[in-house]
Amino acid sequence: MNFKGMAMNVLIFTTLALLTIPADSVMAKPFGDVMEHVGLEGIINWTQGYLEAKGTGIPPEKYEKFYGKPQARSLAFRAAQLAAHQNLLEVSRAVRIHSTFMVKDSMGSKKEVLDQVESMAKGAQMVHREYLSDGTVEVTLRMPLLGGFTQLFLPPEFRTVPDVKAVSSPKETEVAAQNQPVGSPSQKPEETLSKPGSQVFTGMVVDARGIGVNPAMAPNILDEDGREVFGSTYVSREFAVHQGMAGYAKDMTAAREDKRVAGKPLTVKGVKTEGQGKSNVIISKADADLIRGASENLTLLKQCRVIIVME
Repeated sequence: MNFKGMAMNVLIFTTLALLTIPADSVMAKPFGDVMEHVGLEGIINWTQGYLEAKGTGIPPEKYEKFYGKPQARSLAFRAAQLAAHQNLLEVSRAVRIHSTFMVKDSMGSKKEVLDQVESMAKGAQMVHREYLSDGTVEVTLRMPLLGGFTQLFLPPEFRTVPDVKAVSSPKETEVAAQNQPVGSPSQKPEETLSKPGSQVFTGMVVDARGIGVNPAMAPNILDEDGREVFGSTYVSREFAVHQGMAGYAKDMTAAREDKRVAGKPLTVKGVKTEGQGKSNVIISKADADLIRGASENLTLLKQCRVIIVME
């Protein structure tokens, strides 16, 4: 067979393969995403920020026998939807809020919270539907992790952080201190002194590979002395709700080029994890001081310009 004939066969084979994909399927293949599997039917995609669950419906034998295949398939489809909905609720309960707390712990038996999560699950998008030859139907539902769900479960200590007020000289530091109310802390996160020769970054990429970190809605980054480098003190709630407190990736190059941190990101190495859920990352004091060196860097913390790279 000549080259032209081989190319035509490849084209025909590719076309036939594409035609076998269900027309109503919009599922992506996120091979490079950080995904946490929940049971056999669900995943939390921490990179793209969504929850997903599959449900399977089997056609009742009596309906297929007496009412025909179309009616049986319709019932199987409904059963698959219900199963996917229930599985999605289970996935939502497995979301890690921070190192010691999960959604199921926060949800408990609070009816108002349960009702809100139920409503979100009911509004989930169907991203895949497949009819199998035996009449079984498989359905996959997807629900955003960000937005309303994060707003509901993000801890209350995450508040709106005011704009950064850089203090660049001893005189300005003295004036700022004099203007503070009596009894207030001597230095707030938004009034940090910039050190001479300090570097300003557009984001922070944390290399947490090899230390067993687990993704979470509200991770903390600490230095070796246990002082907070990135957490509720610095993060503004609106950014954490709409884009996630931190992004998650598997590839260092992709992380550095991500629009979340693009420009001049600082890359730091995670030394170890901290906390029961292993979602907090410890970095060296030297790396922490690079971030603390310039008050302008508080903007990247406020706006959640942080990506954690893990396996």
